[in-house]
Amino acid sequence: MITMGGTKSHKIPFLELARGLLRRNHNITLLSPFTPDFHIDGLEEITPEGLMSFVRGYMTFDLVGARMRGEEPLPYMDIIRYGYEACEAFLSDVETKSFLRSGRSYDLVILDGAYPECALGLVYRMKVPFMYINTVGFYAGPTSISGSPAPYSVTPIFAKAFTDNMGFIDRALNSMWNIGAMLGHIASVTILQGVLKRHFGSKIPHVYDMGKNVSFILQNGHYSVSYPRPFLPNVAEVACIHCKEPKVLSSDLEEWIAGAGEAGFVYVSMGSSVRTNKMPLSAHRLFVKALGRLPQRVLWKQDGEQNMTDIPTNTRIYNWLPQQDLLGHPKIKAFVTHGGLLSMFETVYHGVPIISIPVFCDHDANAAKAELDGFAKKLDLQHLTSDKLYKAIKEVINDPKYKKQVKIRQTLLRDQKESPLERAIYWTEYVIRHKGAYHLQSPAKDLNFIQYYMYDIAAVFILSIISIFALISIVLRFGFKCVVEYLHNKRMDKLINKSSDLLKRSSQLIGEATMKKKRL
Repeated sequence: MITMGGTKSHKIPFLELARGLLRRNHNITLLSPFTPDFHIDGLEEITPEGLMSFVRGYMTFDLVGARMRGEEPLPYMDIIRYGYEACEAFLSDVETKSFLRSGRSYDLVILDGAYPECALGLVYRMKVPFMYINTVGFYAGPTSISGSPAPYSVTPIFAKAFTDNMGFIDRALNSMWNIGAMLGHIASVTILQGVLKRHFGSKIPHVYDMGKNVSFILQNGHYSVSYPRPFLPNVAEVACIHCKEPKVLSSDLEEWIAGAGEAGFVYVSMGSSVRTNKMPLSAHRLFVKALGRLPQRVLWKQDGEQNMTDIPTNTRIYNWLPQQDLLGHPKIKAFVTHGGLLSMFETVYHGVPIISIPVFCDHDANAAKAELDGFAKKLDLQHLTSDKLYKAIKEVINDPKYKKQVKIRQTLLRDQKESPLERAIYWTEYVIRHKGAYHLQSPAKDLNFIQYYMYDIAAVFILSIISIFALISIVLRFGFKCVVEYLHNKRMDKLINKSSDLLKRSSQLIGEATMKKKRL
């Protein structure tokens, strides 16, 4: 298993699948940029120092501050450079080189659908089938390159707040953003291809050609919480693969929550990707002021307390909190979140309405879908005030429609014939049993854009129609010309004949007149 995603949340689906496979006596090795937070018996984790250092240095952006200023949290060029710079750091690392030289053999490699291009070099070296866990569920790249349809008309780009119900302007903007993302990806992959050639030789196939050969994709989505999609047989949806029933909280947390009485509590977390210790002081003060006005108690996950001042008496701050255990607690009233995909799945699984404050990446798309489904109130950091945040939390708690809608989604998400983990295990073992399960692949993967959408057929058809009409026009014009010339010639013949008759008659009359004169 290999994930090169820039945030720790990318590891979570891999760890859950690893747990399930380990119980079935598989041997698992996981390579990622993040050191283990806990030990899993039987799982070997490798964290290349070079990759870890690069990711740690890369993720230093003031994401919240940039969003509050109305700027892009991650500049376009930084998104492009991540792929090939992370690849160089990964492949140049001593531990990675040692792993490749070890000569280990595997039956299958499972890659992260986000930034998988570099890891395809390892697949090429090992000569084994590979799968994706498409961790960023709204990212259509891995599924579309393998042949599943992803038309811009109903497939919103993962980085913007579009839904699958777009009018003319939204469809135009969505297409523009998708094309821009595609061009950026091509530029990044072009440079990354050079990195792969330096490490694996000049004969390595192009990244896009290798990517098309994916055996199976575990899609981190589900039609109840994402969008209905026309996937091919080599795609299975496994949203909430990590979701679990809540466990009993520690006595400290349970006592704090019990002290809230009927008012209950609000949980606040900006996830693992948004470092709250890098948030501007103004953002901290905004949150503190809004949370302090609530009648509920507040549990707030923070990365540090460096910027915290005047913490309200109703609020407790922790560096880590058991999120799913809190979301499954009967006294929870609302969840204030950045809108990360796993958090969105968890909040639906446990039936908790949310206040979503998107920051970067897929947060806007996730929040837009949750708001469309009716269980979320979305706020914009650029225009956020403490009063807006306070009123949004009160609205979500007091308006029953939010709770009602999230319960509907919860029912839909849980109504499955098997758990997402069981489904993921089945298809993983299926690919191993059938040596890559290449019979599931569609020939659509080998068609280029023009062939896939039949623009070549359309062009030939249009040219044929134009040619036929042009030929008909030429024939008609030629025929008309011939008819005109024929009629013209016939008329001239008549005139000439008439003239000849007149000349003859004139000659005859002249001759008769001459004869009469002679008689006289």
